[in-house]
Amino acid sequence: MSAETQKPGGFTGKHMLIVIVSFFAVVIGVNVTMATLAQKSWTGLVVENTYVASQQFNEEARKGRAQAALGWTGKLTVASGEVRYRLVDSQGKPVPLHGVRILFRHPAYEAEDEALTLAAVSGGTPGDTGAFAVRHTPKDGVWIVEIDADAGLTSPFRDVRRIMISNGALR
Repeated sequence: MSAETQKPGGFTGKHMLIVIVSFFAVVIGVNVTMATLAQKSWTGLVVENTYVASQQFNEEARKGRAQAALGWTGKLTVASGEVRYRLVDSQGKPVPLHGVRILFRHPAYEAEDEALTLAAVSGGTPGDTGAFAVRHTPKDGVWIVEIDADAGLTSPFRDVRRIMISNGALR
């Protein structure tokens, strides 16, 4: 009477293998999902020295308040392979500029950052009331754009914004 009989529905080695493979599949799936989400959503806000940045905060805040008091608004367009920028005052009149520099910063990859110097357009010369432009098509995706416009002030008018480029145009 010692015949081995196998009970139906028992936990076998096959079941254990399925449990282990399922466990690792879930862990790997979650890791891939989290890494993908982190790569797509990271803002890239990094400073080289946080202590120095904290010491300069009050001065930067003062400059920001002084700039906001001017009431100027920057007009940025990206379309048809051209990046164009102009500055208008609170009444909508163009502010004369001497030069414009733009830095396209990729939120996650410094290697894709691009610095551009814009030139006066519409037959104008630097310092007139026209717009400034350069032939350039940024890659599609999210960019942090840092614009420094020389309007003859002690420091450049600084315009920083996060933009989305889709099919070579500002969305």
